[in-house]
Amino acid sequence: MVALVSTVAYLGLEARSVEVQCQVAPGMPAFKLVGLPDKAVGESRERVQSALSALGLALPPKRITVNLSPADLPKEGSHYDLPIALALLAAMGVVDREQMADYVAVGELALDGRIVGSPGVLLAALHAGGEEKGLICPAAQGSEARWASGIDVVAAPDLVSLLNHLKGTQRLPAPAQGEAAPVRRAADLKQVKGQETAKRALEIAAAGGHNLLMIGPPGAGKSLLASCLPGILPELTPAEALEASMVASVAGLLEDGKISRQRPFRAPHHSASMAALTGGGLRVKPGEVSLAHLGVLFLDELPEFQRAVLDSLRQPLETGEVSVARANAHVTFPARVQLVAAMNPCRCGHLGDPALGCSRAPKCAADYQSRVSGPLLDRIDLHVEVDPVSAMDLALPQPAEGSHEVAARVARARAVQTRRLDGTGKRSNAELDADLLEQHATPDEAGRKLLMQAAEAMRLSARGYTRMLRVARTIADMAGAEGVGRVHIAEALSYRRMAPRA
Repeated sequence: MVALVSTVAYLGLEARSVEVQCQVAPGMPAFKLVGLPDKAVGESRERVQSALSALGLALPPKRITVNLSPADLPKEGSHYDLPIALALLAAMGVVDREQMADYVAVGELALDGRIVGSPGVLLAALHAGGEEKGLICPAAQGSEARWASGIDVVAAPDLVSLLNHLKGTQRLPAPAQGEAAPVRRAADLKQVKGQETAKRALEIAAAGGHNLLMIGPPGAGKSLLASCLPGILPELTPAEALEASMVASVAGLLEDGKISRQRPFRAPHHSASMAALTGGGLRVKPGEVSLAHLGVLFLDELPEFQRAVLDSLRQPLETGEVSVARANAHVTFPARVQLVAAMNPCRCGHLGDPALGCSRAPKCAADYQSRVSGPLLDRIDLHVEVDPVSAMDLALPQPAEGSHEVAARVARARAVQTRRLDGTGKRSNAELDADLLEQHATPDEAGRKLLMQAAEAMRLSARGYTRMLRVARTIADMAGAEGVGRVHIAEALSYRRMAPRA
């Protein structure tokens, strides 16, 4: 007879059902593991055997075959240890086979029988809830699993206590409900002196979820402005927090089962590889653009990134997801991010300054800025020049208005967008499609004339045209205007990069 235990395989943010089948049959003693396992899964034989030995159990001197079905689905990760051990114990008659049909099991086994945490427990819990089953998981991740409401979670610290619980001789306590992680305090806009144009652009970007590029010399405050952005963005809704936490769970970054309502803020170094930024690797994991899902991806020193790495962001910025194609799998991760980038105007950083600029200007600036492709720049809604700050500006007292006041205005603008986009599946003006733009962002006659003149003079692409309209809609929302007028179009155009002449 074959013993069956359910577990899952992770493909992106999808948890697929995997059935662990174990048969103990007469024959030469052997322990075979089949079903397209990777190296980590293949090594589970040694971990399972050692864990059972720690319990005082020896494998029967028979032919043991464990099959992971479906056999054509790649199996990766150490979370198969526990279901393999439970299937083997069920085949040996140690645990009840019928009882195991009510659970999905995930977890890694230590050699002494402890059940160790593994990535993806939140996805497994949501999957178990959809299958109307309970979940057996490591004790350290019980709180994480509890975020999937309505399922029976058995969080065991070791194999002995789990077996006693299943036999009814010992009851494991129900895991505590996961807590919301405290909001991290971000930099305050009161720390930024001067830079009124840049602060205005930052507020527009936050209000509409728009991409932003800041260009200015070293020390002008570009990184400080970007670090202030999390402090003015609205908190994630409960549904969004769960969605962002699913990505963190797959990546193994969800600590103590805590889910945060703060929007992610990721700032990878400019030496990051394509796999680090968009996802991939031997075991496909989400990259920085997915870890920043529903939050901010900050790329400092933009031209210093490899050009191929930057261009790999073009599709995710447009579609809101990133697909990693491999010979044996095609994995899709969400990547609905707000891109904020900063760069110097040239390699020396002091273009236009006669005292500090280099002798190669302006050719050095053209060479440096050409490292960033035009199609990527076209996907950035707001381009703002950040001027150097003088010593006189630094000597001034802190501005009266800080992140708290700006965040209140951003929240009001977002509330308007939420009501307008209710039922459309969109979250902000940055996601408006052609139909919604036609319905909500058509400018008045004066605005239309200005738009037509600017589109011709600035040689706006179709993408640039629609993105400029989205920004104008956000500016109108911040002003409390029902429609988009000439003044909103004019301000939106002031942040638009002019296409170079051939």
